[in-house]
Amino acid sequence: MDIRERMEEREMQLLSPYAAYSRKSKGRVRAEEECDVRTAYQRDRDRILHSKSFRRLKDKTQVFLAPHGDHYRNRLTHTLEVSQIARTIAKALRLNEDLVEAIALGHDLGHTPFGHAGERALDHENPEGFAHYKQSVRVVEVLEKEGKGLNLTWEVRDGILNHRTSGKPSTLEGQIVRFADKIAYIHHDMDDAQRANIITEDDIPITLRIQLGYTTRERLNTFVHNIIENSMDQPEIRMSEDIQEAMMELRKIMFQNVYTNKVAKKEESKAIAMLQQLYWYYIEHPEHMSQEYRDLITLRGEPKNQVVCDYLSGMTDQYSMSKFRELFIPKSWGVV
Repeated sequence: MDIRERMEEREMQLLSPYAAYSRKSKGRVRAEEECDVRTAYQRDRDRILHSKSFRRLKDKTQVFLAPHGDHYRNRLTHTLEVSQIARTIAKALRLNEDLVEAIALGHDLGHTPFGHAGERALDHENPEGFAHYKQSVRVVEVLEKEGKGLNLTWEVRDGILNHRTSGKPSTLEGQIVRFADKIAYIHHDMDDAQRANIITEDDIPITLRIQLGYTTRERLNTFVHNIIENSMDQPEIRMSEDIQEAMMELRKIMFQNVYTNKVAKKEESKAIAMLQQLYWYYIEHPEHMSQEYRDLITLRGEPKNQVVCDYLSGMTDQYSMSKFRELFIPKSWGVV
């Protein structure tokens, strides 16, 4: 019996009966020889961690575009916080931490530059629409590894696709990530907004602070403990009704005070206009995209509008601005 088989056996002995066991995965689109030291979900986690799209998350906006200061979150730090919260919950519930980590690390791989502003720009221009959760699946199935994809297990892809609020993950591990994503962004976006003096604790109704906690740290602790207490040895992941309602009320306050705040969002219209111009430029000039994207059109017959979205959504904030300057801003000239 090799190391992987021993780990799979330990999962069967130690994890909850509601856990997604590596040995019982629905498998991959393309069959592969199993690794001798890693389970299927550990292997998926590693593939995501070493992917180009994961590395690019460090230069993509979370909420604040090009903030002044080193401590504001970006898309990568958001992803890591989701992973940490989700793993804490999974460990307490004796669910599969490796599956949770793989889903969490991969859930935002398809996000655009400039956060949800970029997503809205592509969704508006592309006749087929654009949604980051669908794009995240496309990244791992098609775009990574020069068009071969990462060939992840069904459970990881299902969790990535269904991490959105309206999603319905098929595994409890996917359900954990879905909750952890909301908890993470409510927690860290409020922390960042307080750092930017856009919101203060006094903007949160006292009833919510009494119920959830008087600091972002206390509220995070409340959410995590409530999920664990209400999901222990249960066939679904859930919060108590009162805490979930309070969390959604806190989320509503964030939308009213931060996500639509004129100070926090003053540059978004520029980012949207820039991405829209880039979209139509590459629709008219697909030959100016990188070779791997041109090949998707010419060799695989992928729709041009989809491939342009692939190209733009894969860009970092800085790279998209650099391409815009290169294409649309006149260059300095002079006699040498």
